[in-house]
Amino acid sequence: MKIKLIERRKPGTKTGPGKFYASPVNVGKKTLRDIAHDIAGRSSLTRGDILNVLSNFLDEVPPLLRDGFSVQLGELGTLRITLASNGAATKKEFHAESIKPRVIFRPSARFMKRISDNHYEAESKKKE
Repeated sequence: MKIKLIERRKPGTKTGPGKFYASPVNVGKKTLRDIAHDIAGRSSLTRGDILNVLSNFLDEVPPLLRDGFSVQLGELGTLRITLASNGAATKKEFHAESIKPRVIFRPSARFMKRISDNHYEAESKKKE
């Protein structure tokens, strides 16, 4: 995995020394179509079969989260919904319109082990 070092300062501080932290280099995006193509190359299913399953899966997840279920994705991890809202002094003053749902993904221990076994290399600077 390629990384770059980013200098960050304490929040609210514009001057003074910062510290350097590792940041992953994004090398692009993989679409569902790309992933389906990759899986099809390793199975007897076609890309269309896999896209169909993934599309149906994506249709099913949001209603489950809205209904209050967490969605366990096997060895990948778990999705669950959390809510952010404006605070109110009393229950009567609370406005449901301020609620913003967020989806939290919690990877499984096995999944984290698979991505932790990694080699890191600094991003090479391109010559211009």
